[in-house]
Amino acid sequence: MEYNTNRGLLFISEYGRNIQKMVHYITTIEDQEKRNKAAKFIINVMSQMHPQVRDTVDYKHKLWDHLYQISDFKLDVESPYGPPPPLALSTKPERIGYHDKEIEFKHYGKNIAMIIEKATEYEEGPEKDALVKTIANHLKKSYLNWNRDSVADELIEEHLRILSKNKLKLHESIKLITTTDLLARNNKRRKFIKPRDNGNNLKGRKKMQ
Repeated sequence: MEYNTNRGLLFISEYGRNIQKMVHYITTIEDQEKRNKAAKFIINVMSQMHPQVRDTVDYKHKLWDHLYQISDFKLDVESPYGPPPPLALSTKPERIGYHDKEIEFKHYGKNIAMIIEKATEYEEGPEKDALVKTIANHLKKSYLNWNRDSVADELIEEHLRILSKNKLKLHESIKLITTTDLLARNNKRRKFIKPRDNGNNLKGRKKMQ
């Protein structure tokens, strides 16, 4: 019996050892036309192994790249896309840069800070007032998600001032949603979220019986 510990490493484990053996075999076929037909056959088999990703961009191209990779780039066949350079598959992607801005109030998140920054560019008028009111209500709702007891409108107004660097403020005529209404909405929303049945909900199971 041959154990996996005695076998060579799989180049791409998702396709399994049989595909790797098939690819290794066609590298030994001397006839070019037969190699091409065998390669197309293996590509079809590979595509049937993962049908859920057939609609992805450049799916066929990726299959051919994987075929060359499984052969350790020793396969000589006519590919519609040509063989990829070995370094192209081993090169690490560029590091994604993250924002280096310090978040003043982490419970509000960074997206609201970006919205506030955009709101400061609006000209004074009803449209800006409506946007500021929406932002303030969102801050109040987010605060209550973090601290469910209560929050004064004066505190939300102060946070808005800090986040906007003194560029946004609530007019006296603007009234925020009351804490009671926001808490009621949050409680109503939680009621619609059904707890997972992990098998311990005996009461529910008895009703079903």
